This record gives sequence, structure tokens and C-alpha cells, in this order.
Amino acid sequence: MRQQEINYWITAMMQTHGRVSDLNITVGRPLQVESDGVLVPVDVEPPVTELTPFQAEVFALNLIGGNRRLLRDLVTKGSCDLSYSLEDTARFRVNIFTQKGFFTSVLRKLETKIPSITGFDFPEAFEKMAREKNGLILFTGATGTGKTTSMAAILNRINEERAIHVVTLEDPIEYIHPHKKATFNQREMGDDFDTFAGGLRAALRQAPKVILVGEIRDRETLEIALTAAETGHVVFSTLHTIDAGQTINRILGMFEKDEQPQIRNRLVDTIRWIVSQRLPPRIGGGRIAALEILCTSLRIKDLILNGETEEKTFYNVLKEGSAHNMRTFDQHLLELYEQGLITEESAIAYCSHRSEIKRGLDTIKAARGEKTSDIEGLAVEQEEKDPFGWS
Repeated sequence: MRQQEINYWITAMMQTHGRVSDLNITVGRPLQVESDGVLVPVDVEPPVTELTPFQAEVFALNLIGGNRRLLRDLVTKGSCDLSYSLEDTARFRVNIFTQKGFFTSVLRKLETKIPSITGFDFPEAFEKMAREKNGLILFTGATGTGKTTSMAAILNRINEERAIHVVTLEDPIEYIHPHKKATFNQREMGDDFDTFAGGLRAALRQAPKVILVGEIRDRETLEIALTAAETGHVVFSTLHTIDAGQTINRILGMFEKDEQPQIRNRLVDTIRWIVSQRLPPRIGGGRIAALEILCTSLRIKDLILNGETEEKTFYNVLKEGSAHNMRTFDQHLLELYEQGLITEESAIAYCSHRSEIKRGLDTIKAARGEKTSDIEGLAVEQEEKDPFGWS
């Protein structure tokens, strides 16, 4: 296989289906793309009914292109991350890994158009995040829930309104920000820096006002991020947590028990916002972001300092915090359902508390004059975890 054949496969995979987010090259399967969250096969000429180990390996090695660092990572760590451009028409974030002795490649399509807060109908809270002068702003959620897109929209607003220096540390660079009012320096892991911790430490000497760290993966990166936030920088980053409350607990879990009181105090001083994201399917095709938003308030600071109790929980404070631009997933899912953007089934599948969401759905349906849940069902209903473990 030659490079031209690899690019033909990629082009065909992009053009065969609408709303393609990922390309999947796995031995024993046909060429596949993920469209609206579902893997579907792709037809090419000559046909590929099942990828052979040789085809998958040649595909992966063509993407790597002889880069020694990536080859070393693949051999020693079992996977490597890189970016790949298709003749200036499309860009991809790529992960190549080994499984059962074979190579698998997954390519995430990167958007070339910089997102905007208004274009994506993001809430007013995003405007406020763009105006923050210091502190830590975290975006959380599973892989592929749009965290990078949300942060890019906020950085784009900063770029349009503030004449400041912005440094991003990414793995790999996804959205390429042009210089507008702000000056952007975007650095890619592997080519421009070795680790997020090392790149962040160096960024403190590069006189930025805003720093984006692609992901907080370890305690060292978190400690430097806290220091940066304490010394007058705005730090944006991501964590793989399912909601705002778990984000605080995950951060505390990176430290020993005797260190946690000090970390709680530092979090109270530094955290400004936590946004958690999920992507339920949109009626009519595609997906739509459901957002849980935490903003620091006196009640939030009390929870960070003293922990949750049965009566005092992050969920309850967010639920009652609309005056501070806060909301829970369940509140936003009910809004999306009421607007006709998602189905009742999606609202239930992506919620945090099923009993809460069902009560809300019944209220909306009653106002519409629709049939609500059976009385018998309500009488025996108990709080339960959803199939994703988000309760």
C-alpha cells in the first residue's frame, strides 16, 4: 500500500457518511466510521471486507511517517498520539495502539473552523469565563463530549476582545487560532514539549495571561496548574470525570489524606468554574451538548472546604444556583427536552438522577396535556443508577 491509497481510504471514509466524527481501522473488520455515535462500514474499491494485519500495519506506519519518537512510544508504551493532515483539506487527531499483536488506528476528525460562543449557542456563563483574570477553569466529561470545542470557543472570544498573550499546551493541537487581538502560541506535545507538567512549568516563564493545558493527567501537572492560577494566570484544562462533584473528589484523591486540607484551601482560592459535558443524540440527527455548570459561590466554597453531607451536596447547590449561572445536567436535559431537541429516552439515559428527571418530564408533559407516568410506577419508584453509572 502506498500513501496515495491510504489517503484514498481516508477520503472515501469521510465522504461516504454524513457527520463523521471518527475513523476506525481494526483488523478483522471493514473500514468503519462513527457517524452520530454509531460505527458503520464504508465501501471502497477494491472492496475491504476484513482488514488484514498487513493492511492495518501499513496504514498505521504511513500515518507515523518514520517519526522515531512515535515509533518508540508505540513499541515501549503500546500506543502513540499524533496529528495527521489530508492535503490541507482535513485534520485528524490520531491514536495508534496494539491489540493482540495487531495495529489499530483511530482518527478523530478535527474541525478547521474555530467555534464561537454565539455560533454554538453556549450559555452566558461562557462569556463570563472569557473575562476571568485569574483562576482555574475545568472542563470535564468522557472522551469525545466536546470539551476541546467548548474551550476553543472561549479562547476565540478572548482572542477577539483582549490584547494578551495566550499559550496552549495540546496533544495534539486541534483548533489553530489565528492572531487577532491576542497573541497565540500553540505548542504540541512531543514536538514542542515532553510532558504537560514540563510544558506548564515552562509556560510560567513565557509571560502569558491565559494558559490552556490539554489535560490534567497527574498530581504534578495539577500542582503547577494551581500555582499558575494563584499567581495571576487563567488556566483552562480538562479532566475525565462525570460531573462537578466528582471533579473535586478526583482532585483531592490525587493527594494523601493529610495533604487534603491544604489542597481544599487552595481549590477554594483558585477554582472559578467547572463545566461537565455529555452529548445526547439530537432529534433529526447529530448530537447536542448537555452542560452541568459550577461557579464558585459561598455555598460551593463551604462544600469544597468541608465536604458533602446528606443534606449539603454539590448537586443540590447547582440545582438552586441559577442566580450564579449554575445548573445540573438534569435541569439542562429537561430544557432540551422541552425545546424539542432531545427525546424523553435520551433525557433519561443521560441524566444524573432518574427520579429527578422523571418528575421533571412528567411536569412538562402535564403542562402540554400529555399522559404522564402511571401512578403505580410513581408509588414504587426509587432512586436508581442509570446504565452509565452517572448517578
